[in-house]
Amino acid sequence: MLSRATIRARSTASACLLCQWRSFSVSYQRLADKTPSPPNTKPTTPDDAAKDAAPAPVTKSPIEALRESGPLANAPRAYGKKLDTFTPTHLSRPIGMHNPPNPGENTGIDFRTLQQKRDDFVNYEKHLKKREMLKSKISRPYFRDWRNMQFHKGKTFLAPPRLFKADLSLYFPNLHGRTLAKDAAAKVADTTPLLEGHCSVVTVFSSMWAENQIRTFVSPEANPALQSVLKQSGGRAQLVQVNIEEDAMKAWLVRLFMGSLRKKVAEDDWKRYFLVTKGITDEIRESIGLLNSKVGYTYLVDHNCRIRWAGSGDAEGDEKEGLVKGVQRILDEMTKEGVGKNYVRKTASVPQLKAEEAGAAQ
Repeated sequence: MLSRATIRARSTASACLLCQWRSFSVSYQRLADKTPSPPNTKPTTPDDAAKDAAPAPVTKSPIEALRESGPLANAPRAYGKKLDTFTPTHLSRPIGMHNPPNPGENTGIDFRTLQQKRDDFVNYEKHLKKREMLKSKISRPYFRDWRNMQFHKGKTFLAPPRLFKADLSLYFPNLHGRTLAKDAAAKVADTTPLLEGHCSVVTVFSSMWAENQIRTFVSPEANPALQSVLKQSGGRAQLVQVNIEEDAMKAWLVRLFMGSLRKKVAEDDWKRYFLVTKGITDEIRESIGLLNSKVGYTYLVDHNCRIRWAGSGDAEGDEKEGLVKGVQRILDEMTKEGVGKNYVRKTASVPQLKAEEAGAAQ
């Protein structure tokens, strides 16, 4: 005779077996429905086997390619391999950007709409790129630039013995920042409209140490011949100073004491003194040789915004004389080309060139 407890136990056991059968049967049907991939019947050759065994080529970013193949490939940097010894050499090739500069570039201002920001926020590939960028910045040693100052007081390269040829020279990038001018129109400006049509000696620095290095090239006490050439040029040659302060606190202090800076700089040169806080990318630093933020750099830029000569650190040897001769030669070129106050821009941006080529093809 079966009791109620026995009947209940048997019904429970059968229910459990039924659940197990359903689970196993469903899993079995899913595995059975999956069709196996057909085997590779193509005969393999030794070349195919070597291709399969060879690792996939690693694609390098444009910055890494420029760092490894540029004229400053062996120079010390704030990142990368630490160097124990370094001796600066003359620039053997032109430095600069490959595309002509345009006003409004490298401002560091985000002009994206809310929809574009939202699309970029949910884009996984852009997140990976930003992650790599942040990783490279975090992994940079903080005192590497100061340590590299032991190599010839931070001198990254020696100035070339003569000017780079105009048709082979590369371009100085557009920089955007505040000037010492008090009028609203010139208070925030770009460097490209100022450099076009002039022979410009551009100095770039970001600390008092770097500014003292710049003075060995351009100050009246260290290089009176340069000041004489600038004054006798009739406004065709000029001195442009670029103070880079990417730290927000330091930039605020510089803006706070702009009144004292105006006392040190002649009033006619207020529009030629720039305080740049944003827009200096790693590509720009690698292209024009700004490899140490604690070092001052001097560039000779012609009327087409091309870098024809460059120096770093303290002036050594005949670098000051080379700068003066370079200014005189560019002034002679401007005279032959008829470049005066009414300068017409001869360079065009890459999109403009493509549009002109498309119009000519039609």
